[in-house]
Amino acid sequence: MDKNWKTKTKLVHAGSRRSQYNEVSEAIFLTQGFVYETAEDAEARFIETGEDEFIYARYGNPTVAMFEERMAALEGAEDAFATASGMAAVNGALFSALQAGDHVVSAKALFGSCLYILETLLPRFGVEVTFVDGTDLDAWAAAVRPDTKICFLETISNPTLEVIDIAGVAGITHSVGAVLMVDNVFATPVFQKSLQLGADVVIYSATKHIDGQGRCLGGIVLGTKEFIRGTFEPFLKHTGGALSPFNAWVMLKGLETLSLRCEAQAATALYLAEQLAGHANLARVIFPFLPDHPQESLARAQMSAGGTVLSLDIKGGKAQAFKFLNALRIFKISNNLGDAKSIITHPATTTHQRLSPQTRKDLGIGDGLVRISVGLEDVEDLLADLHSALNTIS
Repeated sequence: MDKNWKTKTKLVHAGSRRSQYNEVSEAIFLTQGFVYETAEDAEARFIETGEDEFIYARYGNPTVAMFEERMAALEGAEDAFATASGMAAVNGALFSALQAGDHVVSAKALFGSCLYILETLLPRFGVEVTFVDGTDLDAWAAAVRPDTKICFLETISNPTLEVIDIAGVAGITHSVGAVLMVDNVFATPVFQKSLQLGADVVIYSATKHIDGQGRCLGGIVLGTKEFIRGTFEPFLKHTGGALSPFNAWVMLKGLETLSLRCEAQAATALYLAEQLAGHANLARVIFPFLPDHPQESLARAQMSAGGTVLSLDIKGGKAQAFKFLNALRIFKISNNLGDAKSIITHPATTTHQRLSPQTRKDLGIGDGLVRISVGLEDVEDLLADLHSALNTIS
């Protein structure tokens, strides 16, 4: 691969491996194991595997390796390791690097499953976790300690779309010798390069924009070769959260159109946010590139676009939010995002329902909040659908 290739070229060609047949589309290697010519070859490979040598699909696979290499090229990372899902990536990144007695500082505005790992699982194994307002750099500085090992955040929080100063948090994290891990799903690898801003480890749910068509689960962790091969890989290959070769192939196909899809979806999201702002039945429209977003200037500095997700705060709480959701015709009610189809969900009763009412209130997840993932439909059809549904609210 030419290091000077631009993003769209990398998305199509980076990491490609061809068999002796010189196929155009990447091959799917649906195999669990690999054959060795001799016992000596098997012994040598278990001591050290070469670039095109594999042992077992849980450890690595040619199709999965293509996906990892393409993602590393896109993100500007030294290395990457693919996982069975986005949460397998988050869980593996944290657990592989921590042990009893360690301290973690995390932004408190997180996806429900991420909160479960940090609030429930890590403390169960003797890891202390301190939660802070992710947008407050003073809070990060006050929370880190000499024994802090990891700082963790979503670069754009789910579903309230808070934008965090990655460079600022990175400076605080590194001042105590800790590692900054970021979940960059909402910003996407197209719109934001978190490693360049100071993050050490970047995590994606490939289930979202990378697949982009609602087909497969997948995740990936990117960082230095030392972290990926020395810390993360031993944990994942022995605990079993590997990505299947077929899913890796689907993700490779998704990457080919990732930039085109995300750019179109982000343009639509901005247009919808601008058109809906000030609607009589909305308490607020939340989108990082709107002038009233608290971190608008930061979002524009860190990102080339505002992302593909916006949130609406419906006046009247749950009852009116449900009435709005049920009146939509194009938008589909689902808890996924990053899809070619426009999707809407009510976080308080779905993705964040396990949180207490007080915790949801503290996070800004009110009963009227709905999260919209913008798809590839015609923008005017989407706007008309939203207006029609909003007009059903009393």
